[in-house]
Amino acid sequence: MARRVLHDEYFKKAKADGYAARSAYKLLEIQRRHKLLRAGDRVLDLGCAPGSWMQVTSEIIGDEGRLVGIDLKAVRLALPANVTTVVGDIEKTNPDELFELAGDEFDVVLSDMAPNTSGHGDDLVSARSCREVLAVAMRTLREGGKLAMKILEGSEYPAVLQETKQIFRASKGLKPKATRDASREMFIIGEGFRAPGREP
Repeated sequence: MARRVLHDEYFKKAKADGYAARSAYKLLEIQRRHKLLRAGDRVLDLGCAPGSWMQVTSEIIGDEGRLVGIDLKAVRLALPANVTTVVGDIEKTNPDELFELAGDEFDVVLSDMAPNTSGHGDDLVSARSCREVLAVAMRTLREGGKLAMKILEGSEYPAVLQETKQIFRASKGLKPKATRDASREMFIIGEGFRAPGREP
């Protein structure tokens, strides 16, 4: 019961702090532990709605940074001028269009995407989404760039973590404290992107 009360507190805290969702605290913990984001960074947020990760990111990167978010749903939040949101599919978006919005390659790729849960095969859908995120990261991150993406634990989790390790110098899984007790969600953190030859 205490665990559930803790999560209720995260929900209430998000409202009090002006964040769109409790997920803001997951990114804040990732940031405390891994320092993925820095002032002036160019950041790509995949599956950015409802926008809580964009709120946290824009606070950290400041006015000199650039933040581009893309989602199938429009983000309704009021965000700073250096934040751009795009309604679209990450699989079908041309990286050159994203570079144009950011001014260059990205320092960090973030993804808090999750499948619409059905209770069956959700982890497989999540793994597929993570592989899409990795594909986008390979085409948009600068050498040495960083990644944080959500995945649901299941049979494909070890394979996706290994695939991440193949393109980042350091990779690990993390379960933030703000995650609901019954959730299988984890976050894969990648640091030190090893940029291959860019895809056309």
